[in-house]
Amino acid sequence: MHKALLEGDGVQTEALAREALESGVPPLRIVEDGFVPGLRKMGELFETGEVFLPELMLAGEAMKSAMKVLGPALKAAGGKHAARPVIILGTVEGDIHEIGKNIVGILLETSGYEVIDLGMDVKAETFVKAAKEHGAKIIGASALLTTTMEHQREVVSKVRSEKLDIKVIVGGSPVTQEWANEIGAEGYAQDAPDAVRLVDRIVYGWGRQ
Repeated sequence: MHKALLEGDGVQTEALAREALESGVPPLRIVEDGFVPGLRKMGELFETGEVFLPELMLAGEAMKSAMKVLGPALKAAGGKHAARPVIILGTVEGDIHEIGKNIVGILLETSGYEVIDLGMDVKAETFVKAAKEHGAKIIGASALLTTTMEHQREVVSKVRSEKLDIKVIVGGSPVTQEWANEIGAEGYAQDAPDAVRLVDRIVYGWGRQ
């Protein structure tokens, strides 16, 4: 499974997932022991520059192929608690830049998260509505223009006004940790690998064991 992910072989990941299920291996163990190590390795290779975006995207697609088989089995075995943590991503209202946000989404997917990408020019209420609909605990709001950064504050304010247990993280080239602190965001990530580490800290504590 590890090797199939690193090679971006979706046919093989799906076949291996199906074979493991038919052999009686619990679906959560297949994900955690079979695929997650490969996902982590791919993230490490991307961060060190040993693989690039095309390889990362192929690994993400290979994981999606496996999850077509494992998703229903996970839900049947353990309900919502067995599902992957859900992250809502989007570029804030008035901003149509999304290359960086897309890379964050791919890396989160290959790190085992379920990503709901709302695209660009997303209003604060749309972020919050999607988070509630999908049971997400984290919203990632990107801004690439100084003129649209204020909409990140609106996302945080919307979450707080509804008293929701949802963390908002922010990113984008003009965004800083100081800005995140000022608007009350849970955290700031300067690049895609940093975003995964930040999400890991929020979801799993100080990183996965």
